[in-house]
Amino acid sequence: MTPQFKIKRFAELSAAELYKVLQLRSEVFVVEQNCVYQDIDGKDAKAIHVFAEQDGEVAAYCRLFGQGDYFENASIGRVVIGQKYRDRKWGHAMMQAAITAIEDIWKTPAITISAQLYLKKFYETHGFVQDGEQYLEDGIPHIRMHRK
Repeated sequence: MTPQFKIKRFAELSAAELYKVLQLRSEVFVVEQNCVYQDIDGKDAKAIHVFAEQDGEVAAYCRLFGQGDYFENASIGRVVIGQKYRDRKWGHAMMQAAITAIEDIWKTPAITISAQLYLKKFYETHGFVQDGEQYLEDGIPHIRMHRK
């Protein structure tokens, strides 16, 4: 079953939706990946939020930025799938929803991401190519990737 993704601006998120999004991001990026960093970074208000809910929780999420908001190109960040939903391949459906949303909202195919290194092959299946050397972001190896 492919999830139904919601696409909302920050002001359109309900308090419950925002809470569930932040809960998932903290669960995976802070607890599971054992990475102490400031997830609530002041950028959510500028972002478009793409997410799918399942069983009363946010199961898949990412946020989108227009050109110049984060990188020179439009971008996708905070890509996360809840641990119990990863076997469903929802990451691929979410990336397609995110790419389509960027093309529809900002009328551009050019997207830049800061990807965790271990997900390089995943992003390559969506047309991204590595752009530069590996670097550490919050103690985790990352690479910059772009899609044109």
